[in-house]
Amino acid sequence: MPTDVSLSPLIAATAQWLTRAYPSGHGALERGRAEAQSRQAVTIAAWLRYPTDVDVQLVGLTGPGGSGRLDWIAGYEAPPADGSAAARDEQAWRTWVDEVVASWAACLLGAPALAVRAAGAVGGTEHAGALPVAFRRLTEPDGDDHRAAALLRHPDLLAPVADLHRARLLERLGT
Repeated sequence: MPTDVSLSPLIAATAQWLTRAYPSGHGALERGRAEAQSRQAVTIAAWLRYPTDVDVQLVGLTGPGGSGRLDWIAGYEAPPADGSAAARDEQAWRTWVDEVVASWAACLLGAPALAVRAAGAVGGTEHAGALPVAFRRLTEPDGDDHRAAALLRHPDLLAPVADLHRARLLERLGT
């Protein structure tokens, strides 16, 4: 099995999907804050979903499944493919979106107490290891963070995605 497989493409694509589905519309700084919160939530969710290196290698071999059902739930309609490389590239990243990870991240973004619990739980994964891990934008957001990610943190807006796999997350966290 390859040893250089990582969760980076899955995390990047899933975080991108969340920030596109629940955008921040107030300038580059706020978009950056929203993206940071999304990425932190997705990182925790991915580490919980794929806690070992073997899990990561398996998802690297099989692929995470793509954004198809999430796109349908969010009401996204792909533009007609014109066959160009740019059109293919615009859709290619969507194949690395993981529906369960997106759902778990939505749960974390919409429930601060759950995010704190999940952040504590990732210390038991092989990913955290010796790294100093801090998820402050997710677990201790300030007023600017909340304003930047108003849609991304709104529990009612997140519910259709969060509810897809919430029970599995709660089971994983032992709640």
